[in-house]
Amino acid sequence: MTKYNSYIICTSPRSGSTLLCKLLGATGISGNPGSHFHEPSLQAWLEYYGLDNGEAEQERETLERIFQAAMEKGSRNTGIFGLRLQRHSFDFFMEKLGLLHPDVSSDPERLEAVFGRTLFIHLTRPDKLAQAVSYVKAEQTGLWHRAPDGTELERLAPPAEPVYDEGEIRATCERFTAFDRDWQTWFEVQGIEPFRITYDDLSADPQGLLRDVLEALGLDGTVAGSVTPGVARLADATNEAWVKRFRQEEVLPVSCQLPRYVE
Repeated sequence: MTKYNSYIICTSPRSGSTLLCKLLGATGISGNPGSHFHEPSLQAWLEYYGLDNGEAEQERETLERIFQAAMEKGSRNTGIFGLRLQRHSFDFFMEKLGLLHPDVSSDPERLEAVFGRTLFIHLTRPDKLAQAVSYVKAEQTGLWHRAPDGTELERLAPPAEPVYDEGEIRATCERFTAFDRDWQTWFEVQGIEPFRITYDDLSADPQGLLRDVLEALGLDGTVAGSVTPGVARLADATNEAWVKRFRQEEVLPVSCQLPRYVE
């Protein structure tokens, strides 16, 4: 029996979270994790779940419907709920959670009031420059994820050639580093010791890391052996060239230096 009713993958873009979510979803025993509250917008949440606006109801009633729909989608009848939570939408998400449970004093207690006993998973990518390059390139090319057979899994814009942009890479690096620091501050303030994993470990041994996560949840880790990665790496010679050029031409900002917990 699982030790948890749910898990939340606390992360930032281009950290390997899509790969992890697909691995967990493919087990058939660990929910259907995804960014169920990706946009910081109540209307976006309603549209995502195909729910009506409920104009005659109070916001709390609307939130109850949304969270019920999220639980169903993120559980997929497995008895455990999975959620990927990006830092950019975290404050809005917690604000709405507070409306559902205004009498609960701490963030973990509010989360567990909705999702039950929760394992917090912190997924980071220590190489912030590589993470920033990956994001900027995806933004420019429109391609975010590809399957191992080369099929496009997620394209958000028409194909375009990537163009090196030092300023955008620098700004993205600083933003993603801030996301990691914000997560760490939240863990410390709330007294949470998350299950920590990195992009590098996930890339090196997807099945092994999946087994570790399943066992941390109290599930059968041997199931990981039958699951194959459903997402391919997008990094190519362009990524390598951009990282090399940035390091040659620019000094990585102090604000992009790695926090102590991912060194």
